[in-house]
Amino acid sequence: MRDIRKIGDPVLRTPAAPVTEFDRDLRRLIDEMFEAMYAARGVGLAGPQIGVSRRLFVYDMEGGRKGHVINPVLTVDDPEEVVDEEGCLSVVGRSGGTPLYAPTPRAAGVTVTGVDKLNRPIRIKARGGLARCFQHETDHLDGKLYIDRLPREAARKVLLQVP
Repeated sequence: MRDIRKIGDPVLRTPAAPVTEFDRDLRRLIDEMFEAMYAARGVGLAGPQIGVSRRLFVYDMEGGRKGHVINPVLTVDDPEEVVDEEGCLSVVGRSGGTPLYAPTPRAAGVTVTGVDKLNRPIRIKARGGLARCFQHETDHLDGKLYIDRLPREAARKVLLQVP
């Protein structure tokens, strides 16, 4: 099982490289990412979070929305700002490694395009929790964390709880 990298690990702050090889190793990596995500009780996980600096993420949201996106490109369809609680498997507190949550602004609606593990095109329009997940995971691929979207004082409160 792959360990989830925590804040302070440089891989989380480094933009990820595009995926260029669509082979058995990639399919195995995607399976390992789902395994790590489920073990941590998450709903999304990006390559850098397990130390793989490649542009891909997996997700499994309530309502049967499950999948993976390779080399995602995110487009904002509805820029209305929605603030909701958001946490991250890579930003955890001192007690038990529980993700730290904070009200985080995100766009109301997005479309993500990319490819799947067989290099077939993917295009998904999303709103609500799925839109938030896609934005969160795409940020990881750009070397950003959700705390980067918080007002300075709110980010400071989260960071004071990190070991």
